[in-house]
Amino acid sequence: MLESSSLFSVVIVMIAAFVTPVVLHRLKLHFIPVVIGEIIVGLIIGKSGFNWIEKDVWLNTLSTLGFIFLMFLSGLEIDFSAFRSKNLQTLSTGKAEPNRLKMAFAVFIGIFIFSFIFSYVFVKCGLIDNLFLMTLMISTISLGVVVPTLKDAHIMKTPIGQLILLVAVIADLATMILLSVFVSLSSKDGGNMWLLLILFAAGVILYFIARLLKSKPFFEKLSTGTAQIGTRAIFCLIIILVALSESVGAENILGAFLAGTLVSLLAPNQEMIRKLDSFGYGFLIPIFFVMVGVDLNIWPLLSNGKLLIFIPLLLIAFFLSKLLPMLLLKKWYDTKTVMASSFLLTSTLSLVIAAAKIAERMNVISAEMSGIFILVAIITCIITPIVFRKLLPKERTQERKQTVAFIGANQWTMPLTLELESAAYEPILIHTKLDKAEQIAESAFNVKEVESYDINILKQKKVLDANIVVFMTGDEEVNAELAKWANEHGVERVIARIETPDLAETLKYTSIEVFSTLLSTKALLRGLIETPHLLDILTSQEASLHEIDMQNRQFEGIPLRKFPFTGDVIIVRIFRGKESIVPHGDTELHINDRLIVTGSEEYVEELRQEMESW
Repeated sequence: MLESSSLFSVVIVMIAAFVTPVVLHRLKLHFIPVVIGEIIVGLIIGKSGFNWIEKDVWLNTLSTLGFIFLMFLSGLEIDFSAFRSKNLQTLSTGKAEPNRLKMAFAVFIGIFIFSFIFSYVFVKCGLIDNLFLMTLMISTISLGVVVPTLKDAHIMKTPIGQLILLVAVIADLATMILLSVFVSLSSKDGGNMWLLLILFAAGVILYFIARLLKSKPFFEKLSTGTAQIGTRAIFCLIIILVALSESVGAENILGAFLAGTLVSLLAPNQEMIRKLDSFGYGFLIPIFFVMVGVDLNIWPLLSNGKLLIFIPLLLIAFFLSKLLPMLLLKKWYDTKTVMASSFLLTSTLSLVIAAAKIAERMNVISAEMSGIFILVAIITCIITPIVFRKLLPKERTQERKQTVAFIGANQWTMPLTLELESAAYEPILIHTKLDKAEQIAESAFNVKEVESYDINILKQKKVLDANIVVFMTGDEEVNAELAKWANEHGVERVIARIETPDLAETLKYTSIEVFSTLLSTKALLRGLIETPHLLDILTSQEASLHEIDMQNRQFEGIPLRKFPFTGDVIIVRIFRGKESIVPHGDTELHINDRLIVTGSEEYVEELRQEMESW
């Protein structure tokens, strides 16, 4: 009977995890992150609501694994390429931007100092006892909220976007390390904090082993099919570091977080990251967040006046601790941008929940105080992205020019750079030193000369900062190697010219797009035979096909028959991930859909502006 009761609880939690995103979508509550929705659903079915869930070894194990995998993905989210020194840009105000890394460190130090001051005030007022823990809570920033919000606003690659990202990355790393120090100092074996060095030393050793194995040809061969050696290696790394973390007296989440940062340093391809995200956010992590809501009993919190007063005070402290250091940016950015950035950095979630749960388990804080921290984290994740979007000046959201870097100048890329040069694209053409015959075209085509296609030289030319990189050198082996390098370093789209089928096969399981002149010519010729007017469609300005990314949230879930745009444009096809959809009247639009449209250039551009704004 007990076994059937526990299985019933598991079934309820799994149904709750499945239903939550569906309900949020149908009710068009897009401003609520799915993880927050999962916590709210947990409140409904847990102690604060119907109390349907009985915790047992099944749910405890799945929830703990979800917690561990969440911390792993938090470490994986850290983009160490953000620390690369980059050429400073001239801002829209006409001023040269500050050094991003130095400014980000200065802002975080300011955040930590003000967090300490607010924590000291709370301790003096008797609202909390532990000064270190309170400082840690206030200074945390959620990368899981910051990154998607910056992407939605189309400012991830802008100077202010990169600066916000750097502050969040530094805060994520620093607070995780400080949380480990807090656990070590607060535990019974607090004098053994030096054992943490064993964990970090093991992490360094495992990193170099993984880096060595990754470069071996056999490892690449075993990465496909049923072997999936890359995925096995990552899970092996997580388990080893989690086990070692517990062995040295630290929390298991430190080992998981360290595993995530090591994998991030190894620069896995985007396909691997998507697999890990899919597994984590599709199975284990929703169980953890639902169980956070299940365990949280809000009624004692609402009946305690002292705790209720603490909620707005804590929210104010969260915001002011970010705003006051961010005022340093007033020299370079306008007030609205600084305010919007401060609100976004106020968001916090995973680390606050982690710290609250750990502190509660160690009897450093009460269950009620732990609940307060989790509630405040939920509130920040709901309101901060909304306020950020409202405050951010509109001109910043329009900086969406796509940079296309062509590596290799030839009869295809040179004229294409002129055709692509528009309000939507900014082409860059990079080629090795031109000979005398080619120098005739140099001024017309604005070719950037390099000594060779060495990785370090391409880094200096800011190739990795481009939205799209096209490798079209005369050597397909070079194209393949450089494409893998760019793909591993997070370039949004990588296109490589590969003519040999065997070489193209090696790129099949990556997100690299392969271009072949032979196959393209054959496909076009067949198309002309089977569809005589195909060439007109591809080349005519009025009948040509255009791709538009759907990013405007006000159109989320709207059927095409109710779509308000009435211009001279026809939607020919919709791509959703790898799915190709033939549009009908009942077809609904969703965020990140790619619409293939045809029509007059004027109306296509108008639709693009409407769909790609948020």
